[in-house]
Amino acid sequence: MEKFDVIVVGAGPAGVTASARMAREGLRVLLLERAQIPGQKNMFGGMMPYCPALEEVVPRFYEVAPIERVVTRRTLSFLSEADLTMICFESRSFEVPPQNGYTLFRPLFDRWYAREAERMGTKLITSSTVREPIIRGGSVRGVRLDGGKELFAPCVLACDGILSFLSKKAGLYRKGVEAEDMALGVKVLMHLGEERIDERFNLVRGQGCTMEFVGCTEGVRGGGFIYTQSETVSLGLVLHLESLKRSGKSPYRLLEGFLSNEYVRGLLRGGKILEYSAHLLPEGGIRMVPRLFTDGMLVAGDAACLCYSNGLTQEGMNLAVTSGLLAAETLIEAHKRGDFSSKSLRSYEDRLKESFVLKDMKTFEAMVGLMHNDRLFGLYPKIVSSVMREIFRSDGRQKGRPGRILLKELLSHLSLKEGISDLIQIGRSML
Repeated sequence: MEKFDVIVVGAGPAGVTASARMAREGLRVLLLERAQIPGQKNMFGGMMPYCPALEEVVPRFYEVAPIERVVTRRTLSFLSEADLTMICFESRSFEVPPQNGYTLFRPLFDRWYAREAERMGTKLITSSTVREPIIRGGSVRGVRLDGGKELFAPCVLACDGILSFLSKKAGLYRKGVEAEDMALGVKVLMHLGEERIDERFNLVRGQGCTMEFVGCTEGVRGGGFIYTQSETVSLGLVLHLESLKRSGKSPYRLLEGFLSNEYVRGLLRGGKILEYSAHLLPEGGIRMVPRLFTDGMLVAGDAACLCYSNGLTQEGMNLAVTSGLLAAETLIEAHKRGDFSSKSLRSYEDRLKESFVLKDMKTFEAMVGLMHNDRLFGLYPKIVSSVMREIFRSDGRQKGRPGRILLKELLSHLSLKEGISDLIQIGRSML
């Protein structure tokens, strides 16, 4: 049987990054992927922020990777049936290489990225579902596949996604995944054509935009999104699982409501739906992150719940790539020492703490609590619409001062105690 120095499970951004980096260093790396083609089952059709770790693996990747558009505009919109209030930021500097962010399709990107890892020496085997880790003497020593086949290596890197069975069976999770820590993403891929996308979203020269919506989920915690690709747009909802369950509402009925909104419908007019998809997302922030190492195993990417939402954007792909690179550097050093014990692998966590990955997750830790405030997704978007409508109305009646209009609207919907509590919570999450 062929011998390997490391087995990596999962050919997503974290697993491929780690495999490529270790193979380039001369380690014998086996990368296992359950799909027939890397990225085949991934529903992602969104934005990848620029990631220096990716450029370390593939220099000037943005010139050769299958990128759809360069994101130059980000918007946050408060949406109601008749009103839209939009906060927009656009920068031409985001077009200057290396650009600030990109829209892409994970099936295309993952396939390309896996080929790069193979070119560097990684052995990739697809259609291989890992059932459990092989543990001997308290240390992970390999993996067992469906069908019973066993593969051995001194260390395993688990990059097998948010429901990571490997890390759970290796005892790294302190508790099971709970509904309050998860969100359900439901997405539609719609073909519009490049000309229509450029015209309706006011884009040129391969520019792209992202749009986030609040107030479009009928009071369920969550929001909507639209991402522009070359010929298509990805759009949908991200819904907090616990809130969705309590509401008793169907995620696809909520999605249909979002698609039928007058403003959204105008952007999508004449489009052809190509596919629907859904996927679970980690929403618990840093408190969801499991123990990241044990004897003979590290965890990276979504398997380590390295994903966060700060209320404006959700980031995960850049965190996955960076965690994969840092895991690879840890394993390269461990290989040189011939020591894959917990004591040796502990430096992986230190590397993550020193990087932006855990620093950003710590920065936005308080946002997790804020995102559990139901009023943020139902009541406040309506208040924003009412205030803006009153400020801009013109009907011959005297206008009020903006501050007094806002105060009146707040007091008509909230008790003083609720208003003060929300203000304190928002302040703590922002400062």
